[in-house]
Amino acid sequence: MEAPLTPKQFEALRQLDGCSVATAIESFNVRLRNEGFANPAALHCIFDDLPPMLGYAVTGRIRSAAPPIASSLPPPQKLTFADRDEWWNYALSIPEPRVLVLTDNDPSPGLGAFVGDVHAAVCKALGCVGYVTNGAVRDLGAVRAMGFHFFAGFVSVSHAYAHIVDFGEPVEIGGMRVRPGDLVHGDRHGVQTIPRGIAPQIPPVAACLQERERSVIDCCRAADFSLNKLRATIKDAEMTYNPERLINHDHQEQRR
Repeated sequence: MEAPLTPKQFEALRQLDGCSVATAIESFNVRLRNEGFANPAALHCIFDDLPPMLGYAVTGRIRSAAPPIASSLPPPQKLTFADRDEWWNYALSIPEPRVLVLTDNDPSPGLGAFVGDVHAAVCKALGCVGYVTNGAVRDLGAVRAMGFHFFAGFVSVSHAYAHIVDFGEPVEIGGMRVRPGDLVHGDRHGVQTIPRGIAPQIPPVAACLQERERSVIDCCRAADFSLNKLRATIKDAEMTYNPERLINHDHQEQRR
């Protein structure tokens, strides 16, 4: 597992909105542009007024449509999330702050809610700042009051047979693959992973790209707007606010 970011690096990244993070990541060409984020059809932000969430992934798999099969569990046979307390030790092995990332493996996910107010309180006590799932959540009012993030595919009134199947392995949610310890960012725009190797460079690159966008927006709002001025502004902005200069400079510094 890679080393966590420094507190300064972490906070600079946490201040960014999801779109700025995603656009900055694209500048590095370290992954395909259709990878690294959850399909919005699979889950969405439940509390879109909360500030951005950032943390290291605590991964696992759940099911809720049917009772767990006792014979498939290690002895002693434990059938509920609350009973299977070994996951707590696993969670504490991941750096803080943590994000619980659980994929619902049912053929039709989201029947029962695995995390509500009680489990959200447990997760907060374990240093988690949010929960990401393609399954369901519940107790929205109480959890919102905790300031605990929910990103989920559904809201359900019931637990049904929600139980943990396994944990500590890579999972996939809405096309987004998440490994234990991965850096996970989420806000009202959605959830994405941030490649650890470029994470410290994301804030300055995002600031550069924001200046480029601001110059184009200001041009569009100007009283003397024209297509010729727009073309000239875009060309000038691409030359003036060029993130590749920052990226190449950092690469050169690292080689020294």
